[in-house]
Amino acid sequence: MSIPANIAEGHERNRTREFARFLSYAKGSLAEVETLLLLAFKLDFIANDAVDELLKQAAEIGKMLNGLFRSTGVKTSEISRTTSRKS
Repeated sequence: MSIPANIAEGHERNRTREFARFLSYAKGSLAEVETLLLLAFKLDFIANDAVDELLKQAAEIGKMLNGLFRSTGVKTSEISRTTSRKS
């Protein structure tokens, strides 16, 4: 839920750099999801074929987020240098 929520929140800020910052948060949330999927697999809560499919879907979402981030024209270095993690 945090991935689309971050995208929506950033879009409502009506500033390109803010939108890019929230896209960066969404990418972080995606990494959290991937980590939790791998942990669930290691703990035998999810089957191998199911986790493989979900990780493929996560990779596609990552590509979409990267494309959306690139479309803002903001460089990653501009985000990390001028903003801090949202509270």
